[in-house]
Amino acid sequence: MRIKWYGTATLLLESGGTRLLIDPYLKKLNPSLYRIPMEEARTAQAIFITHPHLDHFAEVGEITDGTVIPVFVSENGIRRAEKMKQDTDGMIAYSINEEIKIGAFTVHTYHSRHCVFDAATVLRVTFAPRTWLHAVTCIKLLHGALQYKLQDDVYALHISDGEKSVVVLGSAGMDENVSYPQGADLMVFPYQGRSRMHKYMERFLEAFRPKRVMADHFDDAFPPLTHRENMEKFAPAVKKILPDADALVPQEGEWYEV
Repeated sequence: MRIKWYGTATLLLESGGTRLLIDPYLKKLNPSLYRIPMEEARTAQAIFITHPHLDHFAEVGEITDGTVIPVFVSENGIRRAEKMKQDTDGMIAYSINEEIKIGAFTVHTYHSRHCVFDAATVLRVTFAPRTWLHAVTCIKLLHGALQYKLQDDVYALHISDGEKSVVVLGSAGMDENVSYPQGADLMVFPYQGRSRMHKYMERFLEAFRPKRVMADHFDDAFPPLTHRENMEKFAPAVKKILPDADALVPQEGEWYEV
């Protein structure tokens, strides 16, 4: 199995001739970011949405337009897509504790949570000079984001090809009442949304105890409200909790073996 990151939370997994696309986002709100090539996105046999937020779901229709690629998303996501006048013919509602077989892959879904922004992060963004210099853009971003409201439909995905396994967290949150699978060959962790993210990540490492941790979502997806995260403390934080685990800060558009 191998994996490729396209920026923000967009991932492509490949094994045995099967490809899965996770949380595709075309970066229209920051065109300077790396964008997944459309011809490559359309090689996927299925698309999975961890939660129907703007940067995970809003642009999936452009990828599936004219194709028969199924999109697995929550019922709330389908309702949101209908409200936004998107084509929902290829969307399949899925929920927690489902096991879905797609070619070489088996995808198991777990209930998760969205990251809750802490006070330090909110204050930093609120009082940052560039926030006020681009206030009109900020208002547009917030308005767009509010069109995609969650209804507790955030999923963690455990994806296996029978030999290797990957845990994908769409957002840096989890349900403390869920027994998550431990020992995956790779965990993809969204490294954005909190101050002292390296400390906040520790409880996730303890809960999942993966063999390798890959960061995503650390890019500047929503300027001026976001910024590219400083990744200097990411690897040391992984090693502190899991001394034998590897830490990976990926480059956009590069394949990595799981």
